[in-house]
Amino acid sequence: MPAPHGPDGRTPARLEGRATWLVSRAHARAFGLLNAGFEAHGEGLRGYHYRLLAALEEWGPASQAEVGRSTGIDRSDVTAVLTDLEARGLVVRSVDPANKRRKIVTITEQGAARLLELDKVIDGIQREFLAPLTPAQRRQFLGLVALLADKR
Repeated sequence: MPAPHGPDGRTPARLEGRATWLVSRAHARAFGLLNAGFEAHGEGLRGYHYRLLAALEEWGPASQAEVGRSTGIDRSDVTAVLTDLEARGLVVRSVDPANKRRKIVTITEQGAARLLELDKVIDGIQREFLAPLTPAQRRQFLGLVALLADKR
């Protein structure tokens, strides 16, 4: 969970209504919930593991570089994460027949099953994060945040 703003938990008045401040506080809360959820139920896996498994399950086998680009995970981190996932039997890497220097990553049946288990963890975290909102507010919030996230 995010640390209080100061010893007394107050926020300077000039920050309270600033969208960027509020979004950063919401991000800190979401990040804390994700970390706690994965710590409690992830069996050593983290959000970036989930992201890679989700991408492979949805988009199919891909090169390590493609997986990194599509998930926004740094190239050097992708290798370490894939090594971990491979050691757990959740993905396999094979040489690309078209380019012997490239590795193609594929999710395994065990990886797909683990992804479904992690979906439940993520679903619980989403419920907890959005708990202060009514169902209508949740829909509106998600629509508005999606709009803000898509603006570049």
